[in-house]
Amino acid sequence: MKVVITGSIAYDYIMSFPGYFKEHILPDRIERLSLSFLVDSMRKQRGGCATNIAYNLALLGERPKVMATAGEDFAEYRAWLEAHGVDTSAIVEIPGEFTASFFVSTDRANNQIASFYTGAMAYAHTLSFRENNLGPVDLVVISPNDPRAMERYVEECRDLGLPYLYDPSQQIVRLSPEALRTGIEGARILTVNDYEFELIREKTGLAEEDVLECTEVLVITRGEQGSSIITRKGRLEIPPVPPTTVVDPTGVGDAYRAGLIKGMALNLPWEIAGRMGSVAATYVLEQAGTQNHRYTLEEFVARFRQHFDDGGALDALLTHDT
Repeated sequence: MKVVITGSIAYDYIMSFPGYFKEHILPDRIERLSLSFLVDSMRKQRGGCATNIAYNLALLGERPKVMATAGEDFAEYRAWLEAHGVDTSAIVEIPGEFTASFFVSTDRANNQIASFYTGAMAYAHTLSFRENNLGPVDLVVISPNDPRAMERYVEECRDLGLPYLYDPSQQIVRLSPEALRTGIEGARILTVNDYEFELIREKTGLAEEDVLECTEVLVITRGEQGSSIITRKGRLEIPPVPPTTVVDPTGVGDAYRAGLIKGMALNLPWEIAGRMGSVAATYVLEQAGTQNHRYTLEEFVARFRQHFDDGGALDALLTHDT
């Protein structure tokens, strides 16, 4: 399956707060919020939505192509991605700029407060599907990115007839209601978490039934409650996979998307593709950082079968030729 992934490339600065954010937020003073959290640790990791999804897809045997912008500090990251099966030929390095940076603090309940420095990502809107000779494309992923880039890619995919998965998530607050509606209306799949879907409903007025009038599939992830895959034929509730340990939730949603897309590449039913997402997500939850986990295809299938019955469908994963 030829998958082109657009979105952020970033370095993640992941911090751990030993308490609970909720204990320090005064609801009746929210309009004058001023807080500082003393964290116990900080780690610099490779991250970014596009590269996280791509890395997880590569673990599952695909060779996804990333179309994005990075800074002049990207050379080592590029080499690392290539060594792990990601096609970086459509990543453009911007002279004089640093790669985008994601700063996130996680409390004991796995709640997160984050900030994002755009850096080279601000130039993502200069890239174009029309101008980039990408060859045949089976699926485009439009994940969080410079808002102008996300709007351009939606327009180009619609004009060029490229099927796309729309993942506005962290940029819902920056995208206008009109841009969100346009992105959703042209998408084959919309995937967000439950909180993000409520933001979409508030900004656009679109309910589940409205989304399904213009997209084939709505995927809503719900953290430790699993996920829902909703189509015009019905609703599937996908259970989570219990982690052996909970270390860091950053990047879990990106891994879920990769598992789901791999299931699509194998033409598997949604109930199996969604469960592949659950398995892929748990590997990230058990490690610090978004790209520090490893597994073979055999290990992935074995772990899937510890929790779910695939009826032999995942034998295709072990023999699939990308």
